[in-house]
Amino acid sequence: MKKILSKVSKISGKPIIPGDKSISHRGLILGALATGTSEVIDILEGEDVQSTAKCLELLGVEIKKSGNKTFIKGIGDKAHFKSDLVLDCGNSGTTMRVMMGVLAGMPITATLTGDSSLIKRPMKRVSAPLLQMGAQFKLTNENFAPLEVHGTKLHGIQYDLKIASAQIKTAIMMAALRAEGETTITGEIGSRDHTERLLPHFGVHLSVTEEKITVRGGQSLKANIVKIPGDPSTAAFWIGAASILPDSDIEMANISLNPTRIGFMQALKRMGAQIEFEETESHPEPVGKIRVKFKELSGGEITKEEVPSLIDEIPLIAILATQARGTTIVRGAEELRVKESDRLLAVATNLQKMGCEIEIYPDGFKIEGPQKLHGATIETFNDHRIAMAFSIAALVASGETTILDAECVAVSYPNFYETLTELSK
Repeated sequence: MKKILSKVSKISGKPIIPGDKSISHRGLILGALATGTSEVIDILEGEDVQSTAKCLELLGVEIKKSGNKTFIKGIGDKAHFKSDLVLDCGNSGTTMRVMMGVLAGMPITATLTGDSSLIKRPMKRVSAPLLQMGAQFKLTNENFAPLEVHGTKLHGIQYDLKIASAQIKTAIMMAALRAEGETTITGEIGSRDHTERLLPHFGVHLSVTEEKITVRGGQSLKANIVKIPGDPSTAAFWIGAASILPDSDIEMANISLNPTRIGFMQALKRMGAQIEFEETESHPEPVGKIRVKFKELSGGEITKEEVPSLIDEIPLIAILATQARGTTIVRGAEELRVKESDRLLAVATNLQKMGCEIEIYPDGFKIEGPQKLHGATIETFNDHRIAMAFSIAALVASGETTILDAECVAVSYPNFYETLTELSK
């Protein structure tokens, strides 16, 4: 499916933002591992979260939906699985990587696989710490899916995390729950912290400081209710659009204001954006309202330390940089090379098609603004973030912009284009 978009004068309205993808995955998985029936409210309907649900159902977890509530009858400590299961994780790196940790200490033999994009993404970074815990994996070419997991007894370890990845961190914590002794994670632990917030919500005792996370093995999870806030990485597209289209005014409620997830908004405020927050809830996740009005942007700098808190929004930052006055530089974002696509390459390729000059680095880019963009045919590489970012670019570009394979937005925001049409009226 392709979408043809044209320049608009402004966007305005109060869009309802779909549930946070990261918290939706974790709500399902922790509910599945708990004793009792958990309730997840306003879960994201995107394809990635559906991949997690389908994998859990194959493992014998009962998942039923009623209105905006999803009920998960957990397997608790009485896990009895079929052998030789094949679990298709679709396009979802979170599903595959977290399930590696979940299954490593369970009595199961299973194969984890995915679509043509997912099987190209590195998995050794997840298997490495789990192997130290005693896990047994067989990876394709020692780094990729399809991969086999042979569940076995695990033991606690001390692990120094070299990559700021919430997926790896979560996989280790999942495995640690079934391991003997304590597991301590140090190093790059400052990535999004939804797992650290939700595990205590399900009755697990953790020790979390800025320097380390410690999980004691042998703990059981108890069912609970999780209300999923709106996804800030999804809200970012309307925040960004309102920041570059004069007279725009956007209000959004029930958005996650988790400190590890609002780096994009903080960076945009430094660039001059007019963004206001109001926290309305605090537990287990801070949640609140956001209002954005147009205000001319200036260039800015994104450092390696900031990248984990805005990793998903960097393609959008590139679009905004083309309309900001001055120089925008992003460094330390080499992780974008191994996302659903090589997002740095995708950004450079498509911006150049739209007439933009961009200097690309192995770990980022430099853009001088403002630059006039013109319509072009955009190659999304079947990556939802690229499709949505360049749909925002189309709103300020002269002529028509064609977004190829636009259906890939269903991974995280199935109603993206309907909402775009409504806000542009």
